[in-house]
Amino acid sequence: MDWKEARVLVTGGAGFIGSHLSERLLELGCEVVVADDFSRGSPDKIEHLLDDIELRTVDLTTHKGCVEATEGVDHVFHLAATVGGIHYIKRENVGGLTPSVLMNQNMLEAARINDVDRFLFASSACIYRQQHDDLNRFSEDQAIPADPHSTYGWAKVLGEVACQAYHDDCDLETSMVRIFNCYGTRESLDPDSSHVIPSLCRKVIEEPDGGSIELFGDGTQERGFIYVTDLVEGMIRAIEAKSDGEPINLGNGDEVVSMNELAETIIDISGKDISIEHDLSKPTGTDKYAADDTKMKDALDWEPTVRLEIGVKEVYDWATDELDAEKAASKAGEAQ
Repeated sequence: MDWKEARVLVTGGAGFIGSHLSERLLELGCEVVVADDFSRGSPDKIEHLLDDIELRTVDLTTHKGCVEATEGVDHVFHLAATVGGIHYIKRENVGGLTPSVLMNQNMLEAARINDVDRFLFASSACIYRQQHDDLNRFSEDQAIPADPHSTYGWAKVLGEVACQAYHDDCDLETSMVRIFNCYGTRESLDPDSSHVIPSLCRKVIEEPDGGSIELFGDGTQERGFIYVTDLVEGMIRAIEAKSDGEPINLGNGDEVVSMNELAETIIDISGKDISIEHDLSKPTGTDKYAADDTKMKDALDWEPTVRLEIGVKEVYDWATDELDAEKAASKAGEAQ
């Protein structure tokens, strides 16, 4: 695909992944349109891009908002969804299902109406049936029969079904990527909703030398993490090479670590003497899982390149700057 001067829409473009994707598309020479109502995304994440993008503040749960968002665009990366961390997944029901289902359906229909060429749907590893034995490397065919553990996962299942239907019936070129454990700068640092890597970075940054941090569970849970810039490259390759209406995993199956190992890596980066304690009463998510990336490597002729210790160091340094800025702003407010 020739991306230069292509008009590309990123829904949820003011979010963590969306802001990185928008940035990369601009580097490729695209005209970038961002659709975001800032219910989860933040203007701060795209502040450095505002002079170069078109921002459409619309409600993507409505047909009207999606038609407005897709007007005049060539390709769509549909990332917008209702999402959160481990606390959120354990308690959400209707709130995790309805908005996402409405957005997915309305976006596909709007893409059809406005003659969009290609449409990428950001699905999730949460669609897989969560097992609890040895390390599970989920391959694409293991999503059937569908049995996700949350309504968030069910929303992604329904989104995939809709993408397949629009590909088969409406000649819309659709791609679906099942994202496994993406991390990176610009993630939420909110203790109530952050994912594990920014959450642990915050704990270590705020803990004094000689102190301790707490992990949920016994720390043996294992994950394969993919850095956000790698994920973005994988998404771009997927919409180029895998727009056949079939899903594909996007993850890093080559670097799988336990939560204990991850916490120790972050502590090493900090240079502090910090111990690890375990709270067995807290939710831990799935015991062990990572992407089977065989299909990804073959179909996209690509694999992630950012090593975990490099990516985590980027996040740690970024989080340190963010938290320092928060403290400075708080002190300035108290002084007024």
